[in-house]
Amino acid sequence: MFYRPEEGHGLPHNPFNAIVTPRPIGWISTRDTAGHDNLAPYSFFNAVAYVPPQVMFASTGVKDDVDGTKDSVANIRETGVFCVNIVEYAARDAMNASSATLGHGVDEFAHAGVEKAACDVIDCARVADAPAALECRMTQIIQIEGAANFVVFGEVVGVHMRDDCVVDGRFDVTKFVPLSRLGYRDYTAVREVFEIIRPDD
Repeated sequence: MFYRPEEGHGLPHNPFNAIVTPRPIGWISTRDTAGHDNLAPYSFFNAVAYVPPQVMFASTGVKDDVDGTKDSVANIRETGVFCVNIVEYAARDAMNASSATLGHGVDEFAHAGVEKAACDVIDCARVADAPAALECRMTQIIQIEGAANFVVFGEVVGVHMRDDCVVDGRFDVTKFVPLSRLGYRDYTAVREVFEIIRPDD
């Protein structure tokens, strides 16, 4: 089939998220200027550059108690920092619990039962037992087409890796099983890894 998004797809559910899969999940932690911690998962997330290392995530939609966006973007606008926590399969329920729409200033760490730890470089909390966490300084927030679509870019200024995930000098994703987002309400877990050597290597 073919469809033009502006004309609709005619299916029971929007297929777009199911087409662009799997997507890594950035479990974004932020802190507002009053010291309230926030934790929320975003599946429009990825790494975008090596030197310096940089990541991005996109926020869509708004909350009634935040001006034109969601808590994560609002907090990053205030403080200029955020942390990306990598989500493992074992944390799927806590990650999902942290996606609840809660009042501004309500701590999703506490709501979801997630232990927090202090970041080393930035003033922000992180998920204490995450396989990895990337401390970031915001470089740009860009509003893209759509009423409340924002892309946040950040430079990674600190990297945490859980010791059990580092094997023979490599970060081994099979030690924690990354959780990835598919379409609709579907997720997948990365349990199988294979190597392909590039022609120029």
